[in-house]
Amino acid sequence: MDIRECTMELKDHLLRLKDRFDHSEPPENRRDRKFFEMVKEETDPIFRMLEQWEELAIQSIQEKKTGVVPQQITSTKENMEMLLLHSFFIDARPKRYMELHKSVRYIFDQLLRDLEAEKRGKRNDA
Repeated sequence: MDIRECTMELKDHLLRLKDRFDHSEPPENRRDRKFFEMVKEETDPIFRMLEQWEELAIQSIQEKKTGVVPQQITSTKENMEMLLLHSFFIDARPKRYMELHKSVRYIFDQLLRDLEAEKRGKRNDA
């Protein structure tokens, strides 16, 4: 999977996570083993994809395909990890959740714009 595909797939997950946060109730018992196993099963593939995305994004930075800096990549990965957990445990204030969501989406979109511009041969460093 290349960086563009990985980013697009993570954006899809980001939208589904927001929908889950907006339309789900917090778990009755956060320590319930069954709930924990369900969360683990659903989130593990996304956590692994985030690891892959971070590596690919850093590589894109080193190849000068994007103006996004390494710290933004690291922060975006960490924010997405928080969103993953908040989306299941429904334990963040809606305003804080949206701040994280917008931040992650912004970097995903910026990376995709830069990759598209680089593909066309006219990336802008901003």
